[in-house]
Amino acid sequence: MQRIDLPHADVTLSCLLFGPESAPPVVLLHGLAGAASELQPTAAALAKDFRVVVPDQRGHGHSTRRPADVSRRAYVEDAAFVIRELCGGGPVSVAGQSMGGHTAMLLAAWHPHLVDRLVMLEAGVGGTAPDDDYPARLGTWFASWPLPFATPAAAVAFLGGTPTAHAWAADLEAGPDGLRPRFDADVMEAAIRPVAATARWPEWTAVTAPTWLIRGERGTCPPAEDARMRDLRPACEYRQIPDAGHDAHLDQPEAWLTLLREALTS
Repeated sequence: MQRIDLPHADVTLSCLLFGPESAPPVVLLHGLAGAASELQPTAAALAKDFRVVVPDQRGHGHSTRRPADVSRRAYVEDAAFVIRELCGGGPVSVAGQSMGGHTAMLLAAWHPHLVDRLVMLEAGVGGTAPDDDYPARLGTWFASWPLPFATPAAAVAFLGGTPTAHAWAADLEAGPDGLRPRFDADVMEAAIRPVAATARWPEWTAVTAPTWLIRGERGTCPPAEDARMRDLRPACEYRQIPDAGHDAHLDQPEAWLTLLREALTS
């Protein structure tokens, strides 16, 4: 594994690299409030057969913490830049979870020459009901964390002891007063707001790359949205991971890896 930092536009993007440079490239995109570190087990498992690039997206991880621009376009252009700089200009396979999957979908729609395979884990077209201020509720929850945490165990306990809690706790940043996340609550709220603002059905139907939709059995994608995505693009492969929630890659890592390998090689 290698970590490199790439200056791009108004940010520095920190990326983890796995596998030989000559191998087929795969880009993995984490979700909101995640980091490349949570996809490290996935990338390491793929590294024998693929060149795997895992960026910390803007506002997350080791990348610029407080970017001026958190629009959907900014996230997509970051991913396009990473492909050009680290993957020979593509095309590449792109797999993303949650907001990372939404970014991957827009990338495939807006830059079809860069993406030859798309995998969306627990990701949809975005958009919420007009009366549902989901970004504000999410921002309030992040702001409620009793920071700093004294120990990783304290963070895991507060966050519920789930696999996601352990992943977040493992990536906390140590400071003089304790442990803090590598993101800010207000930035997370601002970043998810454009996802919630618009349902990107035109982009979904514009994607030409072979696409896999992978869901957790207890996932959060609304059933009506899920059904419409499948109806509009019936050629998509659809799979479900049993006994898994929204962070299915953490809940059931072996099942996720099996499906991802199938998606990348079928």
